[in-house]
Amino acid sequence: MARIFVTGSADGLGLMAAKKLVSQGHQVVLHARNEKRAVDAMHALQGAEKVLIADLSDIGETKRLADEVNSLGHFDAVIQNAGLYQVSNLELSKDGFPLLIAVNVLAPYLLTSLIHQPERLIYLSSGMHMQGDPTMRGLNQGKPKISYSDSKLYDLILAKAVARKWPGVYSNAVDPGWVPTKMGGPGAPDNLEKGFETQAWLAVSNDEKVKVSGRYFHHQKEDHYLKNADDTAAQEALLAFCEKATGVAFPNKG
Repeated sequence: MARIFVTGSADGLGLMAAKKLVSQGHQVVLHARNEKRAVDAMHALQGAEKVLIADLSDIGETKRLADEVNSLGHFDAVIQNAGLYQVSNLELSKDGFPLLIAVNVLAPYLLTSLIHQPERLIYLSSGMHMQGDPTMRGLNQGKPKISYSDSKLYDLILAKAVARKWPGVYSNAVDPGWVPTKMGGPGAPDNLEKGFETQAWLAVSNDEKVKVSGRYFHHQKEDHYLKNADDTAAQEALLAFCEKATGVAFPNKG
């Protein structure tokens, strides 16, 4: 039995992945951004161990969440599932960052850096990362401004940076596809089950295909991705931005 923490698991793909893992006999801790969603999540998955509450757009709350996860003991895997989609760059977090940056980029960086190192890390990316800007100009201008595609590219770059710096950890990114969730919309054409099964598979399977790191998966198969994500200079630039924004340095050794 494995123990897994899943961010953004009050509904959507995160909750579906959590349900699959619990049905397989694994121990799962959920995450919700507020108390109401936490109650709904526990009703939806009564087999979950616990639900933790934190607004991932808030750097302070995200740091507190990492502390709470650590207080629960060791986790075998962390699925970085939480994310925003159609949000304006004019919508700012408490810390003054566009919400897309705060939730999709800074939160997974913080949780990776601060949660005691698991054996496996899974980051939710998207096929839309192919349209992301690998130069990171949007992050480094006076008023940061990025697209959803940019943020999903940065999640892939983060997964690859972790794989390079922590060779003892399986760190991979997943494209769940365009599936009919609240985020994807009812007209999304991809298979819903295939949208969540890959992250659950990567979190717990003993299949040799998952015992890899720095890869990009779609529907349980390695898929093509923007090769700029392999650039170590890009990886270091992203880590430097996140460190400056959050005040937390990435731990190079586990």
